[in-house]
Amino acid sequence: MNTLVATLRVGDFVALSGGLGVGKTTLARAMIRALVGDPELEVPSPTFTLLQTYEGQSYPIAHADLYRIDGEDDLAELGWDEVIEGALVLVEWPDRIADRLPPDRLDIEMSLVPSLGAETRSVMITAYGTMTSRLKLAQAIEALLERAGFGGASRSFMTGDASTRAYERLSRADGRKAVLMISPPRSDAVVVRFGKPYHHVARLAGDIRPFLAIDRALLARGLSVPEILAVDAGRGLAVIEDLGNEPLVRGGAPIPERYGEVVALLAWLHDQNLPEEIPGEGGVPYQIPPYDLDALLIEAELVLDWYAPEIAKITLPASARANFISLCSKLFGEVLSGPKTWSLRDVHSPNLLWQSGREGLARVGLIDFQDCVIGHPAYDLVSLLQDARVAVPDNLELQLLGAYAQHRRAVNAFFDMASFAEAYAILGVQRGTKILGAFARLNKRDRKPQYLAHLPRIEAYLAKGLAHPALSEMRFWYQTYLPRTLGLRR
Repeated sequence: MNTLVATLRVGDFVALSGGLGVGKTTLARAMIRALVGDPELEVPSPTFTLLQTYEGQSYPIAHADLYRIDGEDDLAELGWDEVIEGALVLVEWPDRIADRLPPDRLDIEMSLVPSLGAETRSVMITAYGTMTSRLKLAQAIEALLERAGFGGASRSFMTGDASTRAYERLSRADGRKAVLMISPPRSDAVVVRFGKPYHHVARLAGDIRPFLAIDRALLARGLSVPEILAVDAGRGLAVIEDLGNEPLVRGGAPIPERYGEVVALLAWLHDQNLPEEIPGEGGVPYQIPPYDLDALLIEAELVLDWYAPEIAKITLPASARANFISLCSKLFGEVLSGPKTWSLRDVHSPNLLWQSGREGLARVGLIDFQDCVIGHPAYDLVSLLQDARVAVPDNLELQLLGAYAQHRRAVNAFFDMASFAEAYAILGVQRGTKILGAFARLNKRDRKPQYLAHLPRIEAYLAKGLAHPALSEMRFWYQTYLPRTLGLRR
């Protein structure tokens, strides 16, 4: 039941077939209660009302019993089309509207099995259209949960991120918990540059294998990352350790002591001699990709492609774009000539969990690192201290940068903080331009307007980075073409 319900989403159509008294309504009732999240919800049979609706956690649910209708014409009197639009639909006696059944649906046929007892039922599930691949995924998840020792565990959706990944918390009856990670191979195969899709040029993970490799590499170095309990790499599935939900922020603001521990962790990691090739899934070596000029540029260009037209409402001339790319190439080239290490890339508040029962650097739990690249060590400091979702006060940012320098100098007396600070400013601007564009894209393309609330914070970070002397030409470009990012009027 858990796996079946977790497969369903808004717009799905589930046809429940079988003879009288076979238990169609009982099954529908259990599904609706699970979808609503209320095991005591009153779900009467719609035999007489024909159609009933419920408000699910994210979308409405329509439950119909069509046994008493004479045909499709009766649907209009029920307001059928209006009710099912934008809803998940459960229909008993679907044969009454055979010609109206959608091509993408899930059929559940139930029958009695008298030879095995009065309470025994045989259930056959058949998927059609797009539901076929989802049913196969559900079956794979069920098999994986069994292997991990979480078969039959309750499943609850966890807050997702800006990617296509999804997470569910698994809870067993004995109190043990884990997390189901669903990270399907990327399908954004539209060629954007060099005959490759965006994620390939930007050095973003194409499937779950980079996560698995980096996870095991960090775990081997004593850091707190989720232990991998079971995996189906081909389908992008893993059951991983649950690191809890204790954040490093309180009341929307950083907890300075905990952020200090993250800075100490990053300084320690950046002082290690880290390989570019590590063991991968199935014994195949994994080569950590470089955060090269192509990747840095295609990310920064998101501000031109999405933020400028969608947020600033500006059509940039070709000369402005060419000038932007030229300036970026020069600045990023300077960073690329500097030191290199593992850049975990998303070291910010949603991906950090405090481990109060552990000691030292292990108190910082890391959960998002599949896009790890070989890049400048300043990038992860930018990710942490110029967090898109949490405002880090200027004085705390400076304090933590100073603490980072002290950690590095304790190991290397020749650590050059001035060069690091310049790279920090350049990469802060690179990340700011990327996020402005990415959040504008999430709003327009992916219909996720909630990310727009963070734009003022990112614009403030960008303005701060552009104040560095090394970025004077880039600052002039923004003043000329995108003054909104600096709080200016055009």
